[in-house]
Amino acid sequence: MLNFFFSASVILLGVSFYLVILVIKQRRNLSQFKGIVDIETEEKKMQSMLEAETQKLQRMVKKLQNDKVEIENSLASLKEQLTPLEEEGDIRNYGLYQPKYDLGFATKLKEELDGIRKKQKAMIREKTAIVCHTNWTVNDNRAEGRKMTNRQIQLMARAFNGECDSIIPKVRYNNYERIVNRMTSAYDAINKLGEPHACKIKKSYFNLKIDELMVVHQYQQQLQFEKEEQRRINEQIRDEQRAQRELEKAQQQAEKEEKQYQSALEKARQEVEQATGKKQQKLQSEIERLNELLLEAQRNKERAMSRAQMTRSGYVYIISNIGSFGEDVYKVGMTRRLEPTDRVRELGDASVPFPFDIHAMIYSEDAPTLENELHRLLETRSVNRINTRKEFFNVTIEEIEEIVKNHNADINFIRIPRAEQFRQTQAIIAREEQKDTGVEDVI
Repeated sequence: MLNFFFSASVILLGVSFYLVILVIKQRRNLSQFKGIVDIETEEKKMQSMLEAETQKLQRMVKKLQNDKVEIENSLASLKEQLTPLEEEGDIRNYGLYQPKYDLGFATKLKEELDGIRKKQKAMIREKTAIVCHTNWTVNDNRAEGRKMTNRQIQLMARAFNGECDSIIPKVRYNNYERIVNRMTSAYDAINKLGEPHACKIKKSYFNLKIDELMVVHQYQQQLQFEKEEQRRINEQIRDEQRAQRELEKAQQQAEKEEKQYQSALEKARQEVEQATGKKQQKLQSEIERLNELLLEAQRNKERAMSRAQMTRSGYVYIISNIGSFGEDVYKVGMTRRLEPTDRVRELGDASVPFPFDIHAMIYSEDAPTLENELHRLLETRSVNRINTRKEFFNVTIEEIEEIVKNHNADINFIRIPRAEQFRQTQAIIAREEQKDTGVEDVI
């Protein structure tokens, strides 16, 4: 392309030179016709033509020069773009491809993964990912020995990178250690295959692959946390909806009982006016009983209406399950159910082998705040430090009791759980063990 511009410039200069010669010849021809034409006028015309052509040629040369500069810049830019592609193609010969992990909208993790992959590419490019500790020769030819070594390094790189690309996408929130073990086994096995050629994958390159695994694992942990959080929110919504239905049902039942007792009371009052003696006394007693029942129904109605209006009222419960989690492990949760023990029974239905035992049931007009405060005070004792929404704490019942009583001194705690099914199960197991060992029960 540059040769073309040089040739074009030479041609333009030749044309200019030709025009000069043409003008000189024209002057000679004009001298022959001196008596017919005005030589000076014609010379001026020819001079103007020459200057115009010269300027035109100069503009063309300048344009060609500018085009040359633009093309040189374009070539430089294309070379800059081509260099990474050439490097990427060379790196792919070592089995290091663009990862296909789905990291969703986790921008920070994507940036971290890109940084790790850049370090891996740098090690491949600088030939420090896999090294050979021997300068081999083939038929006394060192160049052929280097070719053999490079082929072995490429083979090991493709094998290890391919193994990692197939293993890493399988990581989940709960199998990180197993995936690390599989990657370590692949690393050891491929290094063993490289021993005859004195080739080895560097530990630093293996560690970068583990870093890559950790990024994908963190994303899987985030996904799991979001799922559990969504499940918790849905469960809380269902619990609140059930609580609302229970409150509405209790209010309707109280209103129904109130009407029934009012009707019965009116009837009894009418009858007592006409009755005498023992019958009158009996009816008077019945009126007193109906009055008490009516007052109770009215109180239930008011309580249900009040609870329905107080959207943050509810119960904070402290429960344990020694058969499932062992001793000194307690769950501190919250429910808005009218009968909070229903919620505790639900927790022990299918997810654990034994039912929960209740140690305390605390009513509060702002149950969420009380629950959050207890969780905050017990945070360092959480069984699950990653997902504290699990609400289980490794603590003694005496410690929980002390914290609770600092907020409400009137709460009664049950310190020793019944754990009835668990204790009965342990007794059965003990008898079976005695029977297996031939030891009879002593009566």
